[in-house]
Amino acid sequence: MSLSSSSNRDAPFQPLVLLTGASGYVGGRLLPRLEHEPVRVRCLVRNPDKLRDRAAQSTELAQGDVLDFPSLEKALQGVHTAYYLVHLMSGSKDFEHEDRQAARNFAQAAQKNGVQRIIYLGGLGDDADPKLSPHLRSRHEVGHILRESGIETIEFRAGMVVGAGSLSYQLLKSLTDRLPVMLCPLWLKTPTQPIAVDDVLAYLLAARVLPPGDNQIFEIGGAEVVTYSDLIREYARQKGLRRSLIFVPVLTPYLSGLWLALVTPASFEVGRHLIEGLKNPTVVRDSKALDVFAIRPMDVKEAMRHAMADAID
Repeated sequence: MSLSSSSNRDAPFQPLVLLTGASGYVGGRLLPRLEHEPVRVRCLVRNPDKLRDRAAQSTELAQGDVLDFPSLEKALQGVHTAYYLVHLMSGSKDFEHEDRQAARNFAQAAQKNGVQRIIYLGGLGDDADPKLSPHLRSRHEVGHILRESGIETIEFRAGMVVGAGSLSYQLLKSLTDRLPVMLCPLWLKTPTQPIAVDDVLAYLLAARVLPPGDNQIFEIGGAEVVTYSDLIREYARQKGLRRSLIFVPVLTPYLSGLWLALVTPASFEVGRHLIEGLKNPTVVRDSKALDVFAIRPMDVKEAMRHAMADAID
């Protein structure tokens, strides 16, 4: 295994935690928080050099890939808890197949190494909805594969993550910044329950210290249900922008993906897949997370204010 670290030799009894997705948005923000926990941290990364300057001296960097089973076997050796924060949508034309294979690899390697708990961040959406988008359907399938491993799996299902750097937030920001008048598809009126990135991180950290138990799915969201058009208006309000939204019934998800590719930095494929998911309501239908955790997520105004302040900083 290609590892670089001081290995926390002074704390041999601290549990070892593996973090995947440390170079991504949520994983990158979770890493420094984990490094302040009483654990040893190991990151699975394709290129350790790119993460070395952002990781603590004590953090191990294991070179590998979720599609490369032997590298997973090595990275998961001795691991107690593993965070699965991987999504291959941005790097694959057949992301459903690759997400499925990656989850199977990870589940098998974790089982072989005696991992005690997997913590996974997926997406909201009703499994019974026959029109659930491929993006959300894949997120749910990954959670199912991880649970089938027999390892205790804690799955969080979240909608749009509000925070500077989140792809969904960046799409909203770019559209609102660049278009004084927007021709909006009717599905921008779809209900959603966005959640601030700080609240997502709080849930992910708290899951590590839950008492051992059965597999659990926690639906998490902010303090209110809104629509995507509400989010655009709230961003514009806090930014001091005058924006007009004109709703039309003719913008298909495909055309909207092309539209996003023209006016935002996101690639066409990623934007199109995200847009396809907007037609599905993404709201919390099971609020048990509020009973299990002491976390009380912030509302949209506060989440947006934090995201804007973070971007300025």
